Amino acid sequence: MKHEDENELFRRLEADLEADSDEPDSGADIVDLNKARHARAASGASSDPEAVVPVDGPDLAGPGFLARLSGAKRRPVLPGWLRSRQELTTAMRWVAGYYGHMAAYHGVRTPIYGVRLAFQAPRGTARFLGGTMRWVADKEGEPVRLAAVRREDVAEYLKLSRQRDGRVRLRTLVALLGSLVGLGTALALYVLAPGWLQTVSLGALVLALGAAGTEADAPVITRAVETSKAPKLTSNIVLRALGALGIPAINQAQSKGHDGFAFTAPITRDGPGWRAEGDLPYGVTVTDVIDRRDKLASGLRRPLGCVWPEAVPEEHTGRLVLWVGDQDMSKAKKPKWPLLTSGSVDLFKPVPFGTDPRGRWVEVTLMYIAGIIGAIPRMGKTFLLRLLLLIAALDPRAELHTYDMKGTGDLDPVGDRVSHRHGAGDDDEVIEYAIRDFRELRQELRRRTKMIRSLPRDICPESKVISELADKKELGLHPIVVGVDECQVLFEHPKYKDEFEEIATDLVKRGPATGIVLLLATQRPDAKALPTGISANASARWCLKVMGQLENDMVLGTSAYKRGVRATMFSWADKGVHYFVGEGADARIVASTYVDSVGADNIALRARKAREDAGTLSGHALGEEPETPVASYDLLRDLLGVIPVEEAKVWSETVVARLAELRPDVYGEWAAEQITAALKPYGIDTVQIGRRINGKVVNRRGLERAHITAAVAERDGNRDAG
Repeated sequence: MKHEDENELFRRLEADLEADSDEPDSGADIVDLNKARHARAASGASSDPEAVVPVDGPDLAGPGFLARLSGAKRRPVLPGWLRSRQELTTAMRWVAGYYGHMAAYHGVRTPIYGVRLAFQAPRGTARFLGGTMRWVADKEGEPVRLAAVRREDVAEYLKLSRQRDGRVRLRTLVALLGSLVGLGTALALYVLAPGWLQTVSLGALVLALGAAGTEADAPVITRAVETSKAPKLTSNIVLRALGALGIPAINQAQSKGHDGFAFTAPITRDGPGWRAEGDLPYGVTVTDVIDRRDKLASGLRRPLGCVWPEAVPEEHTGRLVLWVGDQDMSKAKKPKWPLLTSGSVDLFKPVPFGTDPRGRWVEVTLMYIAGIIGAIPRMGKTFLLRLLLLIAALDPRAELHTYDMKGTGDLDPVGDRVSHRHGAGDDDEVIEYAIRDFRELRQELRRRTKMIRSLPRDICPESKVISELADKKELGLHPIVVGVDECQVLFEHPKYKDEFEEIATDLVKRGPATGIVLLLATQRPDAKALPTGISANASARWCLKVMGQLENDMVLGTSAYKRGVRATMFSWADKGVHYFVGEGADARIVASTYVDSVGADNIALRARKAREDAGTLSGHALGEEPETPVASYDLLRDLLGVIPVEEAKVWSETVVARLAELRPDVYGEWAAEQITAALKPYGIDTVQIGRRINGKVVNRRGLERAHITAAVAERDGNRDAG
């Protein structure tokens, strides 16, 4: 269509529109939209129920350029292994060992390599001569010339033939000159060169011809080290694996052509593995990925022990860090534990006890903590407790109290050689032994609090035991480490469970500041095995594989499962692998150092020798057992003595005060809660007692004399005991 025709068409359309406007009104009104909007705004939005209320505020100016720079996160200039002296030393040691092994491996086999090359020299000579003749004859151009003959292209064939003739003449001349130079050089060496140079030259020629005669499937030099075959982690592999998890938001994004995962940093090499970091889609959390760790490993085509998805604590819950190792964490070779064969420990300083998935040492400071170890059976819980006790044993100042309530003897290497108090099994004798020791520990705790309070500020500035105070034997503030395996045996004992719980709770709360450390291990991490007062105040947690959320949060802390810290994801093969919470850091995955029974014996012997030299060996390790105390008082009879017959009910505070007057050495430091716990084994509970004081009724817990009388009568078989 021409341009003039287009203009004519538009003119006709305009005329038709004007004609329509001249027709009579059909009843429709023409509305000015701008006037309508202004009128609606003037009348107020509240008068119109269908009015749209804006919820987005006005755009605010963001931070300036300098403000954004000051708040930006700066990546370290040097990688972590260069900034850590320990990691740098480990890396240098590994490099030296690697190339030292290669040098030794090939050095031993060098004569064999020479013999094999000598036997292959004739084949190499034939290959060299044959290759030279084919090169001179321009055999590489023969297929092209034959193709020209098949096409009967005379012009191209003549051109190629002339090119071949020129090449053959030039290459023949080069070959002749090379032969003359080679023969001349050989004669000169034979006549003029010393014997050693002739030998070296001939040997080099034979080795070169032998190398030329090597078959592709039979190399002369073999590999000294079999390198890992783990594939490089790429973005496509990560996206493929995330898409295989069955998470709807990720699958929907990928079905629309999007990635479903926004990388926030390049995929980099991080230790013996690869690290990828990025943001999951809106509404998807890291815990959703952790729950599907087995599917993630399948999508990555890697063993389960190589795949470790983690959350970033300082970021939002959708920020995922995926670390994929070259080897299964449980099977990868661990570095040698620095304390395995030598060295001592200062419990007030950090000590390595395991490695993270990247092979870096993780340290723990045993002082100022109370610790809980939880796991299902056969996952390495007892070995981890024994490792921590071995660390404590290597400080000659430390006094160890060890209890193996399972009774299998796993703690005997420490207990028999080093411990001040040691018990194994759940027999009545062991329980009685343990309760007496716990009572002594409570008395020691009280003595230490008084000692610390009496020390001058310049000597004890922080009101707690420090390394310098522990060195002063006259103060008696040396570290005390108490380790109990299968602690549920104590806290579920029918007679002493309440007393064990009360003392242990006190040790957990006040013990760290006074130099007393309590480490509890259990395969049943529930409310009975770990009373709330203990689990809520323990500052160090080690959680190996557990079966459910309740057990996970009992060991690692409330809401740990929701935050993505889930020891349920560990497999049966991940023995010794656990989440560690402590040292003021977030939960970390750690593989504890494995020390077998022989190694534990050797370490314990070193610790015993250090104690003998320091003069701190005592108690069970010396064969000295505490004397069984003879009960010099009867609690029930004493209660009847301080509660007269005419007084049916008495407040517990009043009873404790009267008992303290009766026997100050026994009841002097008792509180109302202790009298309640002491009466539990007799089946006597406190009751609510009301007294009118100053016109007001005051209710407190107390005792009924009738209950005590009945308990004495039942015990003594005397109905007239009251």
